[in-house]
Amino acid sequence: MGHVASTRTNAPARSPLAGEPIARVDAERLAGVLKAFADPARLRLLSLIQSAPEGEASVSDLTAPLGLSQPTVSHHLRILTEAGLIEREKRGVWAYYRLVPSAIAAVADLLTPPRKRATKKTR
Repeated sequence: MGHVASTRTNAPARSPLAGEPIARVDAERLAGVLKAFADPARLRLLSLIQSAPEGEASVSDLTAPLGLSQPTVSHHLRILTEAGLIEREKRGVWAYYRLVPSAIAAVADLLTPPRKRATKKTR
């Protein structure tokens, strides 16, 4: 069986929208994760992986839809993996990538103002 590279997002625990100044180290970590999102090819990769059968894809599944070379796609996948937004599982000579929903949700939560995060009122 292949090895799953378990990653955790590099996003800080404190939101820049929490009402308190964010520490420099936290701002740098969050900026690094947001840089991974801030590229059209990487946004498309996240979308393609999420919509793929089984919710996973290999580099060879992603090159044609993106219209990019294999080395370029691999470069973008490495950046997303290092940011903790996707994980990689090696199976034989192939590597398969899948989203880390908790990491993406954590980034979304950091960027949602606290008043918007309040739990829904039950009726």
